[in-house]
Amino acid sequence: MTRTLRLGTRGSALALTQANWVAERLRAEGVDVELVTVSTEGDRSAAPVAEIGVGVFTSALRDALAEGEVDLAVHSYKDLPTAPDPRLRLAAVPTREDPRDALVARDDLLLAELPPGATVGTGSPRRATQLRALGLGLEVRALRGNVETRLRRVAEGDLDAVVVARAGLARLGRLDVITETLDPLQMLPAPAQGALAVECRVDDADVGHLTQSVVDDPASRDAVTAERALLAALDAGCSAPVGALAEMVEDLDDEGRAVTRLFLRGVAGTARDAVSRASAIAETTAAEQLGRDVAAELLDLGAAVLSGPERQ
Repeated sequence: MTRTLRLGTRGSALALTQANWVAERLRAEGVDVELVTVSTEGDRSAAPVAEIGVGVFTSALRDALAEGEVDLAVHSYKDLPTAPDPRLRLAAVPTREDPRDALVARDDLLLAELPPGATVGTGSPRRATQLRALGLGLEVRALRGNVETRLRRVAEGDLDAVVVARAGLARLGRLDVITETLDPLQMLPAPAQGALAVECRVDDADVGHLTQSVVDDPASRDAVTAERALLAALDAGCSAPVGALAEMVEDLDDEGRAVTRLFLRGVAGTARDAVSRASAIAETTAAEQLGRDVAAELLDLGAAVLSGPERQ
């Protein structure tokens, strides 16, 4: 690759950290990379994501890529709409960070130690729904802002705790503030949480092949493919109360030999302000069908999620 690759990213501290991670791996292969910051609607608005819609953190980046202003774009994968963009292709899914959610609470409290009525901030309907379903009597408050802004709300006593993605804290070097990493049995993360998506133009084969060979992690790609297939089958956007986590597990085939398969768990809010849960296991080559199968079971169990424009 003789030309300098322009790598598009949002301007937040977390987005720049993620983009630099990708850039450094390309530079290690002798590729010149220049970071290009793109302002998105989500960066300019203080409204809840559920109100301003899916794609607010990604559409401007995607447009810049499609129009040739940048050659690659790095996204937090969970922010991407499930509907494909025919102008672009997924060049790589890098090795995924720990996808679990993390609690940052006053006085180093664990989730179960927060007293009834304690205020917990989150900008995610998925987290809010699962927190309420635990029956701990917590007061869940809507929250926007970057990671540091959210942490400050606890430090200044405005909130008793916040729930954020552990991956973001890891990439920012702030794992020290976590008081509890939440078990997926308590709270399933967002589909593709902790994963990055690196996109290129659909007709830019050279950049696509190079990026995939250097940055892509097949196991991470399989896992998030199953999770996002579940999200798409529920006709839900990234702001819907849906959680999913796929993991590689050891299993036995019909002859008793050890094989690696994909285990997917899903959760979705119901009309009764509760949650439904489902899980299944499949071959790694059947990731998309696995997601659709678990979604179908969730619907049978009463899942009620947002649809239509939310996923565009």
